[in-house]
Amino acid sequence: MAPAITLAAEAPKLSAANTGFMLICSALVLIMTPGLAFFYGGMVRVKSTLNMLMMSFISMGIVTILWVLYGFSLAFGTDKGSFIGWTSGWVGLSDIGLTELWDGYTIPVFVFMVFQLMFAIITPALISGALADRVKFTAWSLFITLWATVVYFPVAHWVWGTGGWAFELGVIDFAGGTAVHINAGAAALGVILVIGKRVGFKKDPMRPHSLPLVMLGSGLLWFGWFGFNAGSWLGNDDGVGALMFVNTQIATAAAMLAWLLYEKIRHGAFTTLGAASGAVAGLVAITPSGGAVSPLGAIAVGAIAGVLCAMAVGLKYKFGYDDSLDVVGVHLVGGVIGSLLIGLFASGKGQSTVEGLFYGGGLTQFWKQCAGVFAVLGYSLVVSAVLAFLIDRTIGMRVTEDEEITGIDQAEHAETAYDFSGAGGGAARTAVPAPADTDAKKVDA
Repeated sequence: MAPAITLAAEAPKLSAANTGFMLICSALVLIMTPGLAFFYGGMVRVKSTLNMLMMSFISMGIVTILWVLYGFSLAFGTDKGSFIGWTSGWVGLSDIGLTELWDGYTIPVFVFMVFQLMFAIITPALISGALADRVKFTAWSLFITLWATVVYFPVAHWVWGTGGWAFELGVIDFAGGTAVHINAGAAALGVILVIGKRVGFKKDPMRPHSLPLVMLGSGLLWFGWFGFNAGSWLGNDDGVGALMFVNTQIATAAAMLAWLLYEKIRHGAFTTLGAASGAVAGLVAITPSGGAVSPLGAIAVGAIAGVLCAMAVGLKYKFGYDDSLDVVGVHLVGGVIGSLLIGLFASGKGQSTVEGLFYGGGLTQFWKQCAGVFAVLGYSLVVSAVLAFLIDRTIGMRVTEDEEITGIDQAEHAETAYDFSGAGGGAARTAVPAPADTDAKKVDA
């Protein structure tokens, strides 16, 4: 009998289809940051609109440069002690070939790099919603720089980098439940515990000034999230990315409906803000879990997240922390829910054969998820609070009380979101002037 011939596995080849798909997904993830800016911008009062938009937009500038200079190397370079990565040839992207493939995949390193860049951009931008109305723009910019360096880059390596401790432990995070949402939500909580409440918190009305902007922003987030989630499988060859795409839609719909139902029962109305917030809660919760659960599991994940996040947003009034736009209630809580439910609902028929408790797999995966969730939560909370404290004690984190009351847009950007000086056009020019002794009435923005 002739000896058996063992053939080496064929090395991956560059796939034009997967490369194009991933570039499209990268663009979809980028559009999420302007979408987030609109979502947050509509939720604040008129006098803070531009500042809220800028807090997201500046992340696109700062994090891009950091990622090119050293962030990509720290997050995805050769593992150093299971905590951080480093590949000197990636500093400044100086030693990466045009057709050099990401290890084990059919896309170039440059494509993987730019896809992950978009995650790095939106994560600190998420934090900004908790700090509305009161943070100096220079302090925020410095915070982004430091936070990305000492929190996001290391945590991304833990969760997704080869050799990272959470990755090697088997913690499942398909697209960012721990590295993005829990990370940002815990950071938000850490910072607001340091900088304190807005002037007038729990006393003055602080309603959204533009619910249409909120709905537009949530729609852009929902749209871009398909790239965020489905793209995280880095290709289209085995159907897992398609499962994630489907589950993203299903969980988001379920969460929106669950939030609205809770809101109707609890408060007596179906609100547009509730619909938008519920959709985002579903998107957050399915982000870590969508590759591991079935479509029915996605309904469960979304519905549970919709109700629990709706309940969680009110905790700030009970415990007295001023989470301006519910980053803690939606992103931290939603990220924890989605990550832990993997341990219950993982079907074993998606991204891996891992099964959760309800599919006969016991609690093994659940405990692994707990390890990842609470390690990221604790690290981000503590380090973010320390960074905020140091910045506050040096250049100061907050604008003055007068500037906050007058409006942070004028104080920090010398602009206003809406110019009403020409309102009324020709009718205003021909109107009969009011008597000189008529009392002027001002509307607080």
